[in-house]
Amino acid sequence: MARRYDTNDATDRTTGLREAASAVRRGELVVLPTDTVYGIGADAFSSEAVGDLLSAKGRGRNMPSPVLIGSPNTLHGIVTDFSEMAWELVDAFWPGALTIVARHQPSLQWDLGETRGTVAVRMPLHPVAIELLNETGPMAVSSANLTGHPAPETCDAAQDMLGDSVSVYLDGGPTPGIVPSSIVDVTGKVPVLLRAGALDADELRKVVPDLEVAN
Repeated sequence: MARRYDTNDATDRTTGLREAASAVRRGELVVLPTDTVYGIGADAFSSEAVGDLLSAKGRGRNMPSPVLIGSPNTLHGIVTDFSEMAWELVDAFWPGALTIVARHQPSLQWDLGETRGTVAVRMPLHPVAIELLNETGPMAVSSANLTGHPAPETCDAAQDMLGDSVSVYLDGGPTPGIVPSSIVDVTGKVPVLLRAGALDADELRKVVPDLEVAN
């Protein structure tokens, strides 16, 4: 039976974050609010948990899960060949709606799907998400919806779709909106904007003037 906690209530928030962190450590799924939409999350280093996440969404391995982190310092342990321009993007836009695609450390024992040696990573601008991530470490997090359905802006919408496939729901009220994060690939010599979302190319070029836009 799924448990749900109101993170706008101080007591419920403390209990909910503790229970959510415990669930993640056990390899279970949780739903959490972010600065875009609600996400369904799992321990990024548990192949079984990530597989359960993809299964709960009805999503294939060809659409690997992004990873959320609670601090930019976490990048040192999970990415490699991270350029100075990539760090400038982090400094300017994290926490926030910027997802960065980078090469992950080849020594990492994880399986996020068919990533071809890369990881899409982001630090969300949401206190509940950051607090949970700082307890659990990196989490595989995707929008908390069934594939093909709208991404949920409320916990109710997420729970209606995902039900008891999730152990703990953290209800932070309506999220700010459904504008997705922008995605920038930093695996090459120059950053490439793969998807314009909350940040457009002009805003990103104020920090990295050489930014290219994918066709």
